[in-house]
Amino acid sequence: MVADLAARQVARGDRVVVACLPDTRLAAAAAQAGAEVRVWNARRSPGPALLKEAADLRRIVDSVRPDVVHLHSSKAGLAGRLALRGALPTVFQPHAWSFEAVTGLLAVASVRWERAGARWAHRLVCVSDGERRQGEAAGVHASYMIVRNGVDIGHFDSTAAPSRETARARLGIDASTPLVVCVARLCRQKGQDVLLAAWPSVTDRIPGARLVLVGDGPDRAALAARAPSSVSFAGDVADPRDWYMAADLVTLSSRWEAGMALAPLEAMACSRPVVVTDVPGAREFLPPHHAADCLVPRDDPTALGGKMTHLLANRASGCALGTQAHEYTLGHHSVDQVAERMYAVYGEAVKVWADGARPGG
Repeated sequence: MVADLAARQVARGDRVVVACLPDTRLAAAAAQAGAEVRVWNARRSPGPALLKEAADLRRIVDSVRPDVVHLHSSKAGLAGRLALRGALPTVFQPHAWSFEAVTGLLAVASVRWERAGARWAHRLVCVSDGERRQGEAAGVHASYMIVRNGVDIGHFDSTAAPSRETARARLGIDASTPLVVCVARLCRQKGQDVLLAAWPSVTDRIPGARLVLVGDGPDRAALAARAPSSVSFAGDVADPRDWYMAADLVTLSSRWEAGMALAPLEAMACSRPVVVTDVPGAREFLPPHHAADCLVPRDDPTALGGKMTHLLANRASGCALGTQAHEYTLGHHSVDQVAERMYAVYGEAVKVWADGARPGG
């Protein structure tokens, strides 16, 4: 998402600087997009090095002297707001609230920080109304703006992507195999354990069906230990487009999401039907009237298995849903639209900063 946004901003003639870990996919993609990449050695989670990370980021910002600082994710939002404290026009985009991923005292501390840190963001961007409502319910009073997620339509558009047959040939998947694909990090958040619990009900009804988990993460070994032979692990892939195009159905069984998951949007651009859990943001990226066919409750393997079985057994219905999803995504979830809307956010942030108003007011 950051690299896609940077590419559009560079194309408009802006100077874009991305501060991130070196030798990562983001660093490579941002550089390819034409952005300047500065090394910022920040860990994924808060820890003893936080103050040094904030100081390092402040030095980067001071050397760049940007017009706007856009902080992506909870960790960058924490370090960046501590470093700047409203000194420059600051946009914070959590991509999932920090308090959603933790429990107990850490969750309490995260809520308190988000409430306090809101005063150092001139605009706070949520990717869905659901994400905004979560923040408001937690008492995070901020100047919210909604910019729904988008995908690179030129890359994922099924009319330009390889055909189902070509994709399957590349991946070694038989043309007649009923195939379900899940593209996500292998972790508790994404709920692949629920997906595996649901899968036997699918193969009982549709013998020969295959499930492929695309991605890597801390839960891979535990998931692999309980997976039947009809489940495969593709590992981390740089570009999942062939897996979307090869699939008959794409699913995501998340327990929570970063406001609006990208994988279902990419699959929909590829004209694939999706089955996803009803987490905040999910209803907002689906076409009208798709909820009944595509949404299931969280942590409900019975419902998940039932929806997957129905769509695999009714290919015509799945294809129709995929076609509708494709058209909806092209019209509502292009990354080009995201870039245009983000300029409005930046303009608001600069105005508030220039007026000297309290950021979170």
